[in-house]
Amino acid sequence: MSPVTATLLRHRLRHLRHQIRLNSTSVSPPPPPRFNLPLNHPTYLIWSANTSLGKTLVSTGIAASFLLQQPSSSPPAAHSTKLLYLKPIQTGFPTDSDSRFVFSKLDSLSLRRRIPLSISNSVLRSSLPVAESMRRSLKVSESGMCDLNFSEEKTVTGAPELLCKTLYAWEAAISPHLAAEREHATVEDSVVLKMVEQEMECGSQTNVLCLVETAGGVASPGPSGTLQCDLYRPFRLPGILVGDGRLGGISGTIAAYESLKLRGYDVAAVVFEDHGLVNEVPLNSYLRNKVPVLVLPPVPKDPSDDLIEWFVESDGVFKALKEVMVSVYLERVERLNGMAKQAGEVFWWPFTQHKLVPEDNVTVIDSRCGENFSIYKASGDTSITQQFDACASWWTQGPDPALQAELAREMGYTAARFGHVMFPENVYEPALKCAELLLDGVGKGWASRVYFSDNGSTAIEIALKMAFRKFCVDHETLLSLSEDAEEKKHVDVKVLALRGSYHGDTLGAMEAQAPSPYTGFLQQPWYTGRGLFLDPPTVFISNGAWNLSLPESFPQTASEESGTFTTRDEIFDKSRDTSALATIYSAYVSEQLQEYSESSQSAHVGALIIEPVIHGAGGMHMVDPLFQRVLVNECRNRKIPVIFDEVFTGFWRLGVETTADLLGCKPDIACFAKLLTGGMIPLAVTLATDAVFDSFSGDSKLKALLHGHSYSAHAMGCATAAKAIEWFKDPETNHNIDSQGGTLRELWDEEVVQQISCHCAVERVVVLGTLFALELKVCFLVRKVPSRDAPGRRYFHAPSWKRCIPHEWPLHVAGDLPPVAR
Repeated sequence: MSPVTATLLRHRLRHLRHQIRLNSTSVSPPPPPRFNLPLNHPTYLIWSANTSLGKTLVSTGIAASFLLQQPSSSPPAAHSTKLLYLKPIQTGFPTDSDSRFVFSKLDSLSLRRRIPLSISNSVLRSSLPVAESMRRSLKVSESGMCDLNFSEEKTVTGAPELLCKTLYAWEAAISPHLAAEREHATVEDSVVLKMVEQEMECGSQTNVLCLVETAGGVASPGPSGTLQCDLYRPFRLPGILVGDGRLGGISGTIAAYESLKLRGYDVAAVVFEDHGLVNEVPLNSYLRNKVPVLVLPPVPKDPSDDLIEWFVESDGVFKALKEVMVSVYLERVERLNGMAKQAGEVFWWPFTQHKLVPEDNVTVIDSRCGENFSIYKASGDTSITQQFDACASWWTQGPDPALQAELAREMGYTAARFGHVMFPENVYEPALKCAELLLDGVGKGWASRVYFSDNGSTAIEIALKMAFRKFCVDHETLLSLSEDAEEKKHVDVKVLALRGSYHGDTLGAMEAQAPSPYTGFLQQPWYTGRGLFLDPPTVFISNGAWNLSLPESFPQTASEESGTFTTRDEIFDKSRDTSALATIYSAYVSEQLQEYSESSQSAHVGALIIEPVIHGAGGMHMVDPLFQRVLVNECRNRKIPVIFDEVFTGFWRLGVETTADLLGCKPDIACFAKLLTGGMIPLAVTLATDAVFDSFSGDSKLKALLHGHSYSAHAMGCATAAKAIEWFKDPETNHNIDSQGGTLRELWDEEVVQQISCHCAVERVVVLGTLFALELKVCFLVRKVPSRDAPGRRYFHAPSWKRCIPHEWPLHVAGDLPPVAR
C-alpha cells in the first residue's frame, strides 16, 4: 500500500476541520486572514523617514501627475484612468485629514489646468470622539470603533477618477497606538490589513495607480503598537521613501531606508524637499545610484499659501517619479511572468523529474512572511496571494513574522561586524555563544563539545567518523598511526540502523541507511549498505486509538504483547522498560547482533544511528520509543557509540527541545540542523561527549579529526542560531511554549484528530509536537457509477473499503488540503 504522507508544522487544525467537513459540534475560531493583492496595476506604499516630511504632498503630486494629463487622442483610455489614495491610519482627525488634503488639492489643480476630474473622499471608521466631534450618533463596536461612513464627492462623467479614503481615524494628534488606547478604540493588525486589501481591489481595470500612505515615520507604531514597517510586511508592497532634506536628514533617511530593506521591502525611489544642503549627493553615493533620488523645490512656509503654485513648479519632479514607479512595476511584472519558464531552463531541482513538471506547475514565490509564501498567480487577474508552507520548507521553518524580522536584523549586524572569518584555532562571540547555548540546551547533561558544519548530511558524516574512532579506541582496534609500520590493519566497521530511517544524501550518510529508492544504482552506484538494518515496531493512531504494529520479522511471542494505548503519554512511559515486551525487544536485538557478528566475522558494528521517535523522510513513521531505548541500552552494553540524528526532530519539532527528553536516554553523539537557525540560513552541528572527543586526542595531528568546511562556524549562522535558540525557549517570545519553557503546549485538537483517524479513507495518523502526518489508503478509479444523489459522478473503489468514496474527497485531500504534501 503506497502511503500518501503529509506533514504539517505549526498549522492549526481548524483548516483541516473546515476542508473535510467533519460533523463536529465544536466551533473553531476563523482561520488567519489570507491576502490577495492585485498586480494588474501598480500599488505603492508611501513611507517617510519621520513625521511632517511631506508624505501627503508627495502623494498629491503623484496623483496630479497621473490624473491631470492632457487628454489623448483616445478618450476611452483616459476615461478609465483612476487613482486610489488610501490612508489606513489617521490621527488628529478631523482637524488633520490627509485624504481631505489630497481631495481638495486635486480639485484645485484640476480647475487650474482645466482638466475635468471626478473626485471623492470618504472616512470609513473612527473612534467615538471623532464621531461626536462630527455630531454623529453611531453604534460603537466592541473594539470601540464606529462605522462613520462619511463621504463627499464631485462627479464628472467620463473624467479621470480620484478616490480618497481614510480607513481608521482618531481625534488625538498623537501616535496611533496612544490615540487608540486613550480613545478606547483599538484595531488589530489583521483587521487593518484585511480592510486595506478590500479597499485596494479595483476589479480588472488596468489604468489604475494605488497609493497607500503610512502614518508618521517608517518605524512609527500602528494602532496595536506594532511598528508600521512590520504591520504592512505581509503585503510587501514596493515603496516610495520620503526623505529628509534638512540638517541631520541624511542619517534619518538612510536609517529609514535600511529599516525597510532589512524587512524585505523594495524601495523604488527616494524623494525629499530641498533645504539647500545638497543631501542628494551623499544619498546618491550611499545608494550607489541604484535607487533614484529626486529633489522637490522648497515648500512655502506661509500658512496662507495654498501650495498650488508649488505643485505646478514641482510637476517635472512628480512626472519623473511617476515614470519611475510605472517602470519599476512593469519590470517586476515582466520578471514574475518569465520566472517559471526561465527556472525550467536553468535550474536542476532536487528530487525532481523535470519532464514531469510543466511550466504551469512551477510556483513563483515572491517572498515569505511567517508561515506563508507570497506567490505570483499569472492566470486571470494577476495577483500576489498567500500560500501556507505546509512542510515548513523541508522542515526548516519555525519563526513567526516577529522572529523572522529579528533574525534578519541579527544576520545583518553579524555580516557587517564579521563577514566571514576562519574557524580553526580562533574564537569569536557568535560561535562561542552558540556553542554555550547548545551545550546548556540540547546537549545538557551529556555533551561537552560542539563541531560545526553546514548541513544535516555532513553533520552525520562527521558523527560517523567520531563514532567509529570511539569504537576502535574502546575495542583496541585503532589503526597504527606510525608511518613506518610494516603491517597495516584493516578494520571493517558498520552501523546498526533502522529500516525506513534517512540520514542524508552524501555518500557516507547513504551507506548508513537501508536500501531504498534513494540508494538504487541509478542514484548511488557505490552504495553497498554498510550496516545491519532492523525493521522497527511503529505506533500510530487508527480508528481513534494508538496502535502498536510489530514487523513480521519479530518472534511470534511478540505479537501477543502488541495492542493499543489509551493515550500518547502511555507510549513514552518509562515503566514500560520492565514489561514483557521490553524483554522481547532486548532478546530480538541481541539475537540480531549475534547473528550478524557470526556471519560477518571481519565486520564490526561500530555505531548505532537512529532518528529518535520519528522517521521523517522515510514516511513519518513513529517508532516505538521503548524499542529505541532498548537499542540504546544494548549498544551501551557492547560499547557501541550511539548517534541521534535530530536534524529533523530536534529543536521543538516534536514538542521538546531535544528528543532525548522523549526517549529518556542520552546519546554519545547527536546531530542538529534545520530549525537550528530558525530556518534562515544553513548551519549544522554535531555534539559529542568528552569521551568521544578524547578518542581523537594525541601528540600527532594525524589523530585529530581531519574534517572541515571553508565556512565552518560562520558567524552569521552561529549568531542566527543563538538568537533562534533563545527565542524558541522563552515563553515571552514563543507563546506556544509552557511557562516553564520545557515543552510546547498541545497544538492539535484531540477530538478532531480522533475523527480523522476514524475516517474510512485514512490508514493512519501521527500527531506529536508540531507534527501532524496522515497516510491515506490507496484507492482506484474503476468506473462511473450512477447515484441517486449525483448521477454520473465518478467514484473511487478500494477492495479493503466497505463502500465507495466520491472522487472529490481523495482528490481534494491529495491536491488542496494543507496537511497533504503535493
